[in-house]
Amino acid sequence: MGTKPARAPKKIRKHKSFQELARFLTKLEQLDPASLRQLYTNQNESPTLLRLGITGPPGAGKSTLISGLIHYFRENNKKVGVIAVDPSSPFTKGSILGDRIRYQDHSTDASVFVRSVSSRGALGGLSSSVYLLSRAFSQMDFDVLLIETVGVGQTELEVMNVADSVAVVVVPEFGDSIQALKAGILEIADVFVVNKSDRPGSEAMAKELELWARDSDSKKAVIPTVATEQEGVKELAEALVLVAQQKLGDTSLVAHRLQAEAATILRMRAEQKIQVKVKAIHQLKDLLKIV
Repeated sequence: MGTKPARAPKKIRKHKSFQELARFLTKLEQLDPASLRQLYTNQNESPTLLRLGITGPPGAGKSTLISGLIHYFRENNKKVGVIAVDPSSPFTKGSILGDRIRYQDHSTDASVFVRSVSSRGALGGLSSSVYLLSRAFSQMDFDVLLIETVGVGQTELEVMNVADSVAVVVVPEFGDSIQALKAGILEIADVFVVNKSDRPGSEAMAKELELWARDSDSKKAVIPTVATEQEGVKELAEALVLVAQQKLGDTSLVAHRLQAEAATILRMRAEQKIQVKVKAIHQLKDLLKIV
């Protein structure tokens, strides 16, 4: 008696309810095998989804800027997804996931879906599952995906492997501390944002960024914004979209993103196996079995 052929994974329905989408994203975060097969066998990815990354130090106003960007894109009838990564506790590994509160203005909008995820201690400012979540959004008719990173500073570089364009947000109060970021986070920027530009020192900050871009032979826009007043948000959105559209169809970028995505999945699987072995250690002899 022959064995039954393996059942083909179900294709993702492009018009899922947000409740179904939320459940599917949760399974992806858990590396559920059936959901992963469903994700990777689906051929309905949107070729025009724009992934826009927003990064920068804590307190720079990233969440307020993203709220403004949501308003802008919804005024232009775009379906908007948001992945907001919150820092996790080094003790409990839990997270407040407070971005749902910050985006309350959009909570009743049927064309806006916000997913808060915990970084779970991942390096680079993102949760390791963001690669998977962003791929899911691209298969469900979203036009724009906004990705907000943790906000930890110079090491927060992983967003460049997920987003099509990246805005680095700073504030006038940074002053000379911008020197410390030059060798790291500034290099991944496609657009610089000086938020809270109604405060003293904003013009000096913008000029310093312009000089840095000129010295590094890069043509990067420097955009002043006051996110609380929606000032400069339109210009920021247009700059990010322009860069992202220029990158669409870049085969070398696609290959690089796939490699980074594969590395993340392998790392996540390895970490799961490590945690299983660590939890099994109760005596010295258990540790000796590993070493």
